Amino acid sequence: MARIFRILRGGVVLAAFFILLALIAAKLDGTADTVMSGPFYAIDGDTLSAGGERLRLQGIDAPEIDQTCEDDRGMAWACGREARRLLAQLVTDPQTECLGRERDRYRRLLVRCRAGAAGINAALVRQGLAIASGLYAEEQAAARRERQGLWAGHFESPRDWRASRGMMEAPNLLETVVGWMKQMAGRG
Repeated sequence: MARIFRILRGGVVLAAFFILLALIAAKLDGTADTVMSGPFYAIDGDTLSAGGERLRLQGIDAPEIDQTCEDDRGMAWACGREARRLLAQLVTDPQTECLGRERDRYRRLLVRCRAGAAGINAALVRQGLAIASGLYAEEQAAARRERQGLWAGHFESPRDWRASRGMMEAPNLLETVVGWMKQMAGRG
């Protein structure tokens, strides 16, 4: 009788283990991309609003709305407003949709946007109106080589521009470690 009890107990533990694995798999599968469709409003060169939700374009960093840059003659131009203008133009296509599943520290949904077959995040980098931050290295290399947008003159990186004006919170240790781990995973 004790032997049957042990076998039964082992079976219950094994069944509980498989149920737990199934729940974990369901939870992971539940993190499928959220799909957002327009109309979209360009807040700045890398942030959109749609249906009351704020969306941050993933893998890029565009100049801030009040940021200026210099062309090759040293003349200032409103690169932040130009980045916003291009993003607003790119999201007017009725086929535009943005997909994402993670959120940043400001609770914005991190998204990759497309208008039909064209990648909007990549287009902003390719036009030289956003810098790549982990993704879109080929597009940035082409923009630099062809001296497009920001690369036609001198500019302060958007991150440095925000930091110099006290617009950035220092990331906490956990965010720093998670960011580093994501970068390392992306290199593999």
